[in-house]
Amino acid sequence: MLLAVMVTAADVGDRTAAHVLLEQVADAHHRLALVWADGGWTGSLVEHCLTALALVLAVVKRSDNMRGFVVLPKRWTVERFFAHLMRTRRLVHDFDRRTSSAEAMVYRSMILLMTRRLTRSRPART
Repeated sequence: MLLAVMVTAADVGDRTAAHVLLEQVADAHHRLALVWADGGWTGSLVEHCLTALALVLAVVKRSDNMRGFVVLPKRWTVERFFAHLMRTRRLVHDFDRRTSSAEAMVYRSMILLMTRRLTRSRPART
């Protein structure tokens, strides 16, 4: 389930945007305690999350000695999320001039995914 979306201009770094995004998520979801992130979210952001937001930021890194394709713990969840987003044709190409319309399209894509999951048939219980 998607908790929040932030689309930024290309000149805004991930760590800079992460400060704002994580503050919004922490305010909206008080029970959130752990956030998984990739290697781009290292540095002072880890300490900021712990001290200011009471969140543990766990960075999932790929080991230098790995060769070829290796499934990383928790990383596949993020990759699967991006694969679901790429099913929405409009998100495959950058048509939007405003970040707010791109964010709306991400929410739309997740609504489509969730409604598909909720309406799919399930085997009858015995």
